[in-house]
Amino acid sequence: MSTEITRAELEAQLGKEVGVSDWIEITQGMIDTFADVTLDHQFIHIDPERAAKESPFGGTIAHGFLTLSLLSAFAIDALPTIKGTKMGVNYGTNKMRFLTPVKSGAKVRGRFALKEFSELKPGEITTIWDVTVEILGEAKPALVAEWINRRYLEAEA
Repeated sequence: MSTEITRAELEAQLGKEVGVSDWIEITQGMIDTFADVTLDHQFIHIDPERAAKESPFGGTIAHGFLTLSLLSAFAIDALPTIKGTKMGVNYGTNKMRFLTPVKSGAKVRGRFALKEFSELKPGEITTIWDVTVEILGEAKPALVAEWINRRYLEAEA
């Protein structure tokens, strides 16, 4: 989403769903690359034949942290930018749970509802998002989280 809104316009969205991202396909290549980067080569992620035979998933699944790491991409796609933002950073999560494994080839997307909005210092906005990562065709989401972001804004003239 490329729209810009004011901090007041975002704050007015408190308690509401603000955006939903497009679907992203989780390919085996993405899973393999994530395994290499994180040094997590458990067979349920990287060995389709063995995962089909020896796991309850019927094939390989994405690392939970791969799914979590896509929150930034989902947010860039789904959420507006606050006017005057110089930079934004991930600040962490308050709560996060992996609910359903994401199988290789599945499509996922993020839904964002604004839970909290605060400005502790002038130009430093903290938002907490209730995020749900859905899996196309699955009844339960891949994960739910309270995701904390910080935005640093230019000084107002």
